[in-house]
Amino acid sequence: MKLEVIATCMDDALKAEAGGADRLELITAITEGGLTPGIGLVRQVVQAVRIPVHVMVRPHSRSFIYDRYDLETMIAEIQAIASAGAAGIVVGALTPEGRIDERALEAMLPWAEGLQVTFHRAFDELEDQLAGLRTLLRYPSVTRVLTSGGLRPAPEAAPAIRRLVEAAEGTTLRILAGNGLTPEVVEAFIEQTGVPEVHFGSAVRIGRSGLAPIDPVRLRALSDSLLRFG
Repeated sequence: MKLEVIATCMDDALKAEAGGADRLELITAITEGGLTPGIGLVRQVVQAVRIPVHVMVRPHSRSFIYDRYDLETMIAEIQAIASAGAAGIVVGALTPEGRIDERALEAMLPWAEGLQVTFHRAFDELEDQLAGLRTLLRYPSVTRVLTSGGLRPAPEAAPAIRRLVEAAEGTTLRILAGNGLTPEVVEAFIEQTGVPEVHFGSAVRIGRSGLAPIDPVRLRALSDSLLRFG
């Protein structure tokens, strides 16, 4: 079982690692669902922690539909993130028709060689997630999908996530469940879905506020509770 924790600054990154996180998702603009952080912060965090750092590549929060200029920006960010020594990137793109934008993926992925690639929660806007999973399987460099099983919080979509986990079994993709998970429900959720990785943001922060610091006691209790899943 892997525990990914959102970090928005150095304090988050250090507390997440000390609290038992297996991996960081480094972002800015947490209240907008996450945007690309500054490259200075990326370099600083990568140098400071020993756990993998996956960096959000999202140029704006307007939508997940990107034009040529957006893609040029995202490619430049991927190049900078790779040179900073990050372990991975977190990306996603949709067509105006609401499907995975393969043109965008094919433009970006060559620049992510050697990096882990997570397709982010743009996946949750797809009408047919199983078809979306099949699309992503055509791109072996995409190694995981962050999803809540649709537009609802993950605990309300356990059957859908279970189907995704089963569909991904034996493939190059791993399902990373996030959005709405709390320490109180996560163990039952894992048992229901069989998901191999979980993603936490505001639920491990003081007052469960996305803009508050990470709560070290709460995070440590969560990471300890996940040990029984291996």
